[in-house]
Amino acid sequence: MNTSVLPPSNDTDTPLCYSINSPPFKYVPTIASAYFSSIFSALGLTSNLIAFVVLLKSFRQTHSSARSSFLIFLGGLVVTDFMGLLVTGTIVVSFHVTHFNWRTLDPRCHFCNFMGMSMVFYGLCPLLLGAAMAVERFIGINRPFARTASTPKRRTVSMLMLVWMSAGAVASLPLTGIGSYHVQMPGSWCFLNISSAGTDLAFSLLFSLVGLTCIAVSFVLNTISVVTLIRVCCGQDNRQRRRDQEVEMMVQLILIMAIASICWCPLLVFIAQTVLSGRPLQVIYLLLWLRFASWNQILDPWVYILFRRSVLHRIHPRMNWSRWSTLILNPSLRDTVHRFRRSSSLGRPLSAEETEQTEKRNNTV
Repeated sequence: MNTSVLPPSNDTDTPLCYSINSPPFKYVPTIASAYFSSIFSALGLTSNLIAFVVLLKSFRQTHSSARSSFLIFLGGLVVTDFMGLLVTGTIVVSFHVTHFNWRTLDPRCHFCNFMGMSMVFYGLCPLLLGAAMAVERFIGINRPFARTASTPKRRTVSMLMLVWMSAGAVASLPLTGIGSYHVQMPGSWCFLNISSAGTDLAFSLLFSLVGLTCIAVSFVLNTISVVTLIRVCCGQDNRQRRRDQEVEMMVQLILIMAIASICWCPLLVFIAQTVLSGRPLQVIYLLLWLRFASWNQILDPWVYILFRRSVLHRIHPRMNWSRWSTLILNPSLRDTVHRFRRSSSLGRPLSAEETEQTEKRNNTV
């Protein structure tokens, strides 16, 4: 895409969103840009629609309160991703098709502020929801008696609303004078001003640190939940609590976390490095990492579509999703955990004879 921008206007009446990149742009249209944006948006919208239908069907069939809460979170994530693609994709595709002049269409920056807020809001929501789901699973697995049978759905809806309100509060800060939204190259979108000057530095760091913190929280809590789930499966209470659904939920949650980390970390780290180093913004890297982040909204729904027990059972009929599944698939892990639990209970390492007896007992399971 060949684009350039006219020098910023010296007019003191120039709106803030045009003070750095001032339209009209010298734009040389390319077919690839319009096609890429259209196909990208259509693919993401279709994927999220399919995922929403799958989740709605699963929600109607489930009888588990823990599963219902998890599905409510997933439904909120699907709706958020769908709306994010719909709002931002419509603006970007419209620009590539019509090549509208931002200053003519939006002389007071209202439309640019709206798109900038949408980019920040729909960018933070998946990361905040991923952290909220990690907290919910951590409580469900590690503190099962802290849940009540009558309130999990209301609590989940409240947490979902709190996530949306938090993301909305952060996205609204530039309207109060903390940070600002500007038209970004090549002129098809608006985003926060990534700068080391004034309040733009604070807002850029806030956006970056909130996202990175959410990813870190998700990683820590999901790791603890997985370890706890493995220990419960190896313990004597594994016949009292079914873990097949919890294994499925943890697999989906870990995949969501991995996708979010791969897609968002480059952009978040790039923003933090740029504002802290004081170097000029490198637009080519901003566009590259932004496209990386955009894939999160497309890949997320396929986690719910493909990584379900019913689908995996069709692909691999012998796969065991019962409470022993995580151990049967990895006998060495089962032996290691058994030895660890035995040595912890004895307060000393197992002797060679005790280790051999443990291995023989595990082989008979």
